[in-house]
Amino acid sequence: MSATLPPELERLARIALAAGAVVMRHYEAGAAARLKADASPVTDADEEAEQVILAGLAAAFPGIPVVAEEEAAAGRVAEAGAHFFLVDPLDGTKEFLRGTGGEFTVNIGEIRDGVPVRGVVFAPALGRLFVGSLADGAFAQDGDGTRRLAARLPPADGLVAVSSKSHPDAKTAALLESLTIKAHRTAGSSLKFCLVATGEADIYPRAGRTMEWDTAAGHAVLLAAGGNVTRWDGTPFTYGKPGFENGAFIAKGRR
Repeated sequence: MSATLPPELERLARIALAAGAVVMRHYEAGAAARLKADASPVTDADEEAEQVILAGLAAAFPGIPVVAEEEAAAGRVAEAGAHFFLVDPLDGTKEFLRGTGGEFTVNIGEIRDGVPVRGVVFAPALGRLFVGSLADGAFAQDGDGTRRLAARLPPADGLVAVSSKSHPDAKTAALLESLTIKAHRTAGSSLKFCLVATGEADIYPRAGRTMEWDTAAGHAVLLAAGGNVTRWDGTPFTYGKPGFENGAFIAKGRR
């Protein structure tokens, strides 16, 4: 069924789409990577897309602090407080550099009191946009228009799992082996949260290192779709942690 995005989600979507256009220009031209201090790759696409997002958020949501990945890497970290945005202008840089599959995303998440209340995930090479808020629900846009999203209940015959394509780890593998899994796929970037939000998957565990800007937008979309993200022990997975560094988490559909 066709749907219309609420105004604030529409504003976030427009910012992500503009950043995605920048990312695609570099993707189609071919991009070279440099290494940051933590040895992770960065490209001109990351930096230019982030500037588009920062300008867009300043105009559409003035006064709300923004913690952005490349700004943080340069030592410019905003005072977050209780209400702030987390931005990853190009999540899945390794997939972006490989030039295959298109599993990289633009991520913008809004945090209030540690909870991701609104977010947008845009996969420009795939033409898939996911947005959601706790107030309005979750939506997807693609070639078939705009539709509402709802995470599904766990199927009786087993779960569909999704896990990291570039960062597998033994703890995640052990957890999946302990469950009834009928299908397992890997994916890049925050698309994994969105696959759970759409009902294409049921569980996404991650024990390896991530940063808050990697997860906030996808977490917001999944929450809006009726799913949830918890720490490995089932306690709440919140934002605004020291250094904006995450611990292990498990994302699931409806319970």
